[in-house]
Amino acid sequence: MRKLAMALIGVLFCSTLLLASDEASQLSKARDVLDEIMATPDNSIPQDLLNRAVCVGIVPSELRFAFIVGGNYGRGVLVCRRHGDGPWGAPSLFGLGGGSFGLQIGGKATDIVFIVKNAKGAEKLLADNVKLGVDASVAGGPVGRTAEGATDVEMRAEILSYSRTRGVFAGVSLAGAVLKQDEDANARLYGKDLSPRDIVFNDEVRPPAAAQPLITALTKYSPHGGAKVVSESVSGSRPHKSS
Repeated sequence: MRKLAMALIGVLFCSTLLLASDEASQLSKARDVLDEIMATPDNSIPQDLLNRAVCVGIVPSELRFAFIVGGNYGRGVLVCRRHGDGPWGAPSLFGLGGGSFGLQIGGKATDIVFIVKNAKGAEKLLADNVKLGVDASVAGGPVGRTAEGATDVEMRAEILSYSRTRGVFAGVSLAGAVLKQDEDANARLYGKDLSPRDIVFNDEVRPPAAAQPLITALTKYSPHGGAKVVSESVSGSRPHKSS
């Protein structure tokens, strides 16, 4: 009986290590997607929009896609700026599902990237089971070096979303998709239970080593945010405004 118990403990321990490695792989793949997209400025997220973004979300296509209830599912990473306009902070993991946008269309794997334009949008994403287009406004984002040609719909949306399928990068609406916080994955990544709000907005939470390459890449492409004020309810501290 003792040997059986020890064997079960060993299996659980190995499973935990494999799952933790999976979270590290998720962060690494998100960094790769960002690097590849930003490598072609004429066909990427406009620099002025990225500089004003409060958060960036990335769902790499390679990660565990499965058909559920007639739709698709992918696992993603959300990274936000400290106080909304400061340095990039610790990442929080989430799942993104839904049948309307399709993470796989005709067998083609698709990367999903979105930017959150304001504190209100970031606040909404931290709730559980957020339906995009209903609980938070979302629109396909403009592509290019600048957002000068953006439409009124794009500029009013709280979230701008993009997809990349076989090298083609374009704005795509995620309306109808459901974003769910992955608290189990976060617990494995950080080694303890933390709410998504604490991870994203609490300055005391330090990013794990596996997240550093992604944070470095975000800092490379957008080192400083625009002049934004984030409410106390979001930042957990006194509002801060960049000069």
